Amino acid sequence: MSEYEAGDVNVVADEETNESNVDRAVYSASVLKYLATSMADEPEAVSVDIDDTPRGVKLSLHVGPDDMGRIIGRRGRTAQAIRTIVSAAGARDGVVTNVDIVD
Repeated sequence: MSEYEAGDVNVVADEETNESNVDRAVYSASVLKYLATSMADEPEAVSVDIDDTPRGVKLSLHVGPDDMGRIIGRRGRTAQAIRTIVSAAGARDGVVTNVDIVD
């Protein structure tokens, strides 16, 4: 008997769940929105769009023009940290996320 037959591994195919990448990315989008609104001076101007792409899910972050520098940070360090956190949130649900910060 192989280790797979012994019950050590449970495999669930994506086809069985019938859940699209966009549906699974809702948690990642809410994490992104939470992070951005926490950092922004104008939290009401923050919005997130979710688009399904062949490479995963694209999350487009829209912020006010005065908050753009704060979200990107010095040399893009803050933006990279945001992308890392959102990527980890997406991995929790089995989806690849790409964060774009747009004006």
